[in-house]
Amino acid sequence: MKYVKFIAIPLAVVGSLSLYSWTADTSSNSEKSTQPTSEEQPSQSINLFVTHGGCSLPFSGKVNNLHIETEARNDQGNPLESMQIHFEIGVNSFATCLGDEYTAEVQTPGLFKNDQHEKLIFESTNVYTMGVDWYQINGKLSIKGVEKQVKFFATGIRNPKESISTDLILEGQVDLSDWGIDYEKIVHGKSMEHATKWMHLNMKINLDRYLNS
Repeated sequence: MKYVKFIAIPLAVVGSLSLYSWTADTSSNSEKSTQPTSEEQPSQSINLFVTHGGCSLPFSGKVNNLHIETEARNDQGNPLESMQIHFEIGVNSFATCLGDEYTAEVQTPGLFKNDQHEKLIFESTNVYTMGVDWYQINGKLSIKGVEKQVKFFATGIRNPKESISTDLILEGQVDLSDWGIDYEKIVHGKSMEHATKWMHLNMKINLDRYLNS
């Protein structure tokens, strides 16, 4: 019996060590699995609002397929003056801070989407330098599959010691009537004397993440 007890104690110790090792390894793997991956990073968002001058409805949306391409410069010129920008905004991602009623309003079928097209798509055509890190971006904006020429403005933000901006602020407004969009008629079934025709947008883009990606 003494021999059996002598063997049992080491076995119990080994078993305990093995269990501890397995538990520690499982815990470590669990901790690793909770670490955010690049795919889990916050998505790019854009701020928008529609207005007819008397009041406005703010909302936000998620941006997909954001690409910014530019050529490297060897001189002291504006580093982004040759940039090309493409991005898409999912209409079904539109959301307001005013409640579900207004979120449903900006997602109304026929307003910014139809059965074939559920995204707003922007593609730049040319860029003009307005000043240091200040640009006018001309391009085509597609709403419900209809493309119209638009003009946005962008401002680069950078440390004075850096040669290129770290962030880009894109902003502008479009006339919804260019796409034949009558906001009140589509959403509420009746046109207004002063139609909601302007849609404003702006977003801050981290160039370290998206430039030449």
